[in-house]
Amino acid sequence: MAKRLDAQRTYALAGAGGAGKTSLAEMLLHTAGALSRLGSIEEGATCLDYEPEEIKRRGSIQPAVAQFAWNKSPHYLLDTPGENNFIGDIPLLFTAADAVLFCVDAVDGARPLARKLWQQAAAAGLPGMICITKLDRDRADFSMAYASLGTVLGVKPVLLHLPIGQQDHFVGVVDLMANKALLFQKDGTLRESDIPEELADEAATLRETAIENIAESDEVLMEKYLDAGELSIEDIRTGLHAGVLNRSLVPVVVSAAVQNKGGALILDTIQQLFPSPLERGPWLGQDGSERASSDAEPPAAFVFKTLSDPFAGQLSLVRVLSGTFTADTSYLNSRTGDTERVGQLLQLLGKSQTPTKEAAECGAIVAVAKLKNTATGDTLAAEKKPFALAAPAIAPPLLTYALAPKEKGEEDKVYQAVQKLLEEDITLRLSRDEESSDILLSGMGQMHIETAVERARRRYKVDIVLKTPKVPYRETIKGTADVQGRHKKQSGGRGQFGDCWVKFEPLPRGAGYQYVDAIVGGVIPRQYIPAVDKGIQESAHRGFLAGCPMVDFKASCHDGSYHTVDSSEMAFKIAGSLAFKKAMETAKPVLLEPIMQATISIPDEYMGDVIGDLSSRRGKVLGSDSTAGVTEIKAHVPMNEMLRYAPDLRAMTAGQGTFAMEFDHYEEAPPPVAEKVIAEYQKERGGE
Repeated sequence: MAKRLDAQRTYALAGAGGAGKTSLAEMLLHTAGALSRLGSIEEGATCLDYEPEEIKRRGSIQPAVAQFAWNKSPHYLLDTPGENNFIGDIPLLFTAADAVLFCVDAVDGARPLARKLWQQAAAAGLPGMICITKLDRDRADFSMAYASLGTVLGVKPVLLHLPIGQQDHFVGVVDLMANKALLFQKDGTLRESDIPEELADEAATLRETAIENIAESDEVLMEKYLDAGELSIEDIRTGLHAGVLNRSLVPVVVSAAVQNKGGALILDTIQQLFPSPLERGPWLGQDGSERASSDAEPPAAFVFKTLSDPFAGQLSLVRVLSGTFTADTSYLNSRTGDTERVGQLLQLLGKSQTPTKEAAECGAIVAVAKLKNTATGDTLAAEKKPFALAAPAIAPPLLTYALAPKEKGEEDKVYQAVQKLLEEDITLRLSRDEESSDILLSGMGQMHIETAVERARRRYKVDIVLKTPKVPYRETIKGTADVQGRHKKQSGGRGQFGDCWVKFEPLPRGAGYQYVDAIVGGVIPRQYIPAVDKGIQESAHRGFLAGCPMVDFKASCHDGSYHTVDSSEMAFKIAGSLAFKKAMETAKPVLLEPIMQATISIPDEYMGDVIGDLSSRRGKVLGSDSTAGVTEIKAHVPMNEMLRYAPDLRAMTAGQGTFAMEFDHYEEAPPPVAEKVIAEYQKERGGE
């Protein structure tokens, strides 16, 4: 088994949306004989993008796994999404891989989102290799794309394959390490040739630079290089492999996937340079313990994604961390403490599932159907040797929309349909707004939420309408008021009487609500004092200006009177409510709006446009920092101005800008904003 595992490769395909990942995967699978023909994204016929929403958008929205063999060595390929809306769980996906094949296209080069994804791969500790794709396309520019690896990704690349020609004239590569040319044939094979004269000098310079970089990564190799002025092919491969494993070297290869050019070279390079499962470091447990990535350890498997299958139901994608994972076996779910029975194991090739009786070895990725109480992020391990992997954190949702049924009365149907999606997409959040009773769906962007709603409509036959959610405004007071709340009612029998004096004062922002019992001498009996507090709180929750909760104020009940027969908790509760309403007439109530802290990453050339746009949104820029051609801007911006920021930022930056935001604090809303919100509230009340 150890020999088989030495030859096994488990890796993720990653890169910004449109970089050619799925097309590259299609070529690799076709080259390895796993697919009989090359599928096309334009025709919606690829192996790995099979969901209707993926075919419609011509891009991956969920990961896909392909198991195949290259020269009898097992490969597990994980194709990951690259569009900003669908990469929220990428840290979990990277956990399933031992290395990353990173795509940068020759037309646009490395973009800011590519930098973000490359950094996430680094944070996951994954060794990497970069493939410059689409060299056959119009406007393909290898030199620009290669230069962007340093300026945008910040890596020191080691070029292995220099393209011979590009666009319509991409006919082969110079294998710089072997110092020979390889020309593509129509059947996908390669023919050796002499290096073209026009590339000879450039190839010699690039080869020398690459070998120097390889030598510098290892002291023994450096001594050999200084003594002999050259390294053998075996030394080069050994040094490259070691440098890739410790992330000091980043090899670069090239391809034109649609024309089936480069597949065999890339697979050979993956086989030579990427680590086996036995070469990765130990897995870190939640309790600080470690589990070696070894077939000799007890079995443990990590659920890194949950998918929904129309026939098999819920599919759990698992990466075997250690040991041997077998079918028809019970394992301990380390999160729940429950025993989970694992039935059949499924080998995956996109949506194709093949049941297997073979055990899944360390490093394998397999699917398990219909686990009862296991979710994404869980670890399944041997009951007598439990282990819980310390799963990486994922990014919080950025955008929220309100959901409503097309037909009134079907709110619960909408909620239940969308709730089913949460099992397979842990970056979605579903909630109900207590203030507005809206069903709220939060996600990584507008496209993310729209896609989720499309899935719910298609799968569960429910009509859902998307609405911009209500901004959670708040109210507070700027002045003080000392008022009497008096409730007296006589209706034949026992009456109602409650009388309290309450002083209202503003508190610092974020202090919340404070109630002070300042009653002395028993002017209000002890059992009625909490009722005054309750009446104030209930009225404060309904607000005064625009129906928004009142916050950051203190209410001190310091005087009052009672009736021995007619007083009750209800009477004093009403008295407290009346005191609140009376105080609001003189305590200078104002509207507060939520302020978000936004972090925006853009290419340097768009900085002026983006900062100008933030100013138009009443934003306050806190600072900016530029690294490797990418500017990161931090700003405070009102939430109301950020509800549709994602599509606007894409338009401003040609799709290259990304942002994240989180709630920071509340500020008093400017009069025009407050007047508009209050007017809308009054209009709604008038229509009720």
